[in-house]
Amino acid sequence: MAVRLYLVRHAESTWNAEGRVQGQADPPLSERGLTQAAQLAYRFRGDTITALYASTLQRARQTAERIAKAADLPVRFDDRLKEHNLGLFTGLIWTEIVAQYPEFAKSWMEQALDMPGGEKHVAFRRRAAGVMQDIVAQHSEGKIVVVSHGGILGEYLAYLLGLDPDRRHPFRFDNASVSIVEVGGVMSRLHRLNDVSHLMVAVPPSEDHSHEDDDENDREDV
Repeated sequence: MAVRLYLVRHAESTWNAEGRVQGQADPPLSERGLTQAAQLAYRFRGDTITALYASTLQRARQTAERIAKAADLPVRFDDRLKEHNLGLFTGLIWTEIVAQYPEFAKSWMEQALDMPGGEKHVAFRRRAAGVMQDIVAQHSEGKIVVVSHGGILGEYLAYLLGLDPDRRHPFRFDNASVSIVEVGGVMSRLHRLNDVSHLMVAVPPSEDHSHEDDDENDREDV
């Protein structure tokens, strides 16, 4: 039997909008991100989803909660689905990284490196593969939605495809994108990569819950 994983990158955060490196910082969704989360939820409406997992960081949590409402499922939060801790780069924009760490920035474009003051890359890679393997092990079949971050999803996909762990990945995950992989069968299969077609679909007003519970979420993260 096989499990089909829907790998969802969280919708746009306020730091995404500013071009800031987030790592394990915890900014909320931007106004555009709230709309994207509603579009994601609309994309999953009516789907028979077996389980929904998400990172504990606010941008992933807010995205997953919209999907949960549309799919009528609880969210299973897992701290291991958090993004790579990027250490001293956290909060910086790319031009600041280039100015402060020029040689590192040049190498970073091609190689998977340890971030200054952050999580070691080998530990991050092990965490990404481990949490996804644990999720798959909980289910013999079905559709599993995992809302996480570009780094985690990239490391897991590179692991499945057997890519060189020391090279930068030849793919990316846009905000609110959906990628689909099938695992547990004879071989793992990539069915879809970085699909954002649902972001072209307008959500009917009756289905748009993008601003519900905003005050509650703000209080939780004070």
